[in-house]
Amino acid sequence: MADREGCVAMLVVKIGGVEGLGIEPLCADVAHLIRNGQQVVLVHGGSHQTNVISEKLGKPPRFVTSVSGHVSRYTDRETLEMFAMVTAGQINKLLVERLQRLGVNAVGLSGPDGRLLVGQRKSTLKIMENGKRKVLHGEWSGVIERVNVPLLRLLLDQGYTPVVAPLAISHGGEMINVDGDRAAAAVAAALRAEALVLLSNVPGLLRDFPDESTLIHRIGRGEVKAYLPYAQGRMKKKLLGASEALEGGVGRVILGDGRIEAPLSQALAGRGTVLQ
Repeated sequence: MADREGCVAMLVVKIGGVEGLGIEPLCADVAHLIRNGQQVVLVHGGSHQTNVISEKLGKPPRFVTSVSGHVSRYTDRETLEMFAMVTAGQINKLLVERLQRLGVNAVGLSGPDGRLLVGQRKSTLKIMENGKRKVLHGEWSGVIERVNVPLLRLLLDQGYTPVVAPLAISHGGEMINVDGDRAAAAVAAALRAEALVLLSNVPGLLRDFPDESTLIHRIGRGEVKAYLPYAQGRMKKKLLGASEALEGGVGRVILGDGRIEAPLSQALAGRGTVLQ
């Protein structure tokens, strides 16, 4: 379990690592909220850019479906190091640069830094492929079990805005890949955040994907499982992360649209799918 002692009134934001998201409007909105006294932790993905780089380097990404139906990247050691290069390097520092230009004193981190995110390495994956169960070995991923809350609070209390890449460190000191949405949920629960906003390239959970007119506006705390059949692809992980955040004490979770102007302000005003 994450360290959840004490309480910090704040916002945790996850920006997806997919194509089509508006980084400039997001950063401008983060700066606006911070100027108005809001504390923010920004967690980001990097899947799209990692896919682009891995294709160029001759190692196309491999996505697999777990026996529970969740889609994830198969992460061998080479893929892990490529993901770290792109996500904790290029993407993280570009976000920090843009926030600094807007007057936000952002600091880039990933889970291994100061043991910010600690979890158990999952060395094998049980997957479904062509209707058959298979076991993949040599996996370098895991699930977060502990968040270094004192480190985050130290930064926040000194006026820094943490920008976190979704990597973690195992109990044995091995770098591992972790899901960005669930990482954001773990951070939000550990800090007892007022809200967690998960931004992606759709307006929220759609009853009939990809028809955006079928947006589901509200989901009650105990209704998440009932809505899982509507979740397509990565949205399943977002709903899982949202459920974990609510169970961990987060006030509300919003699945928001990262393509629009002022995406955070609009999400906080109720635009998107609100879980509360």
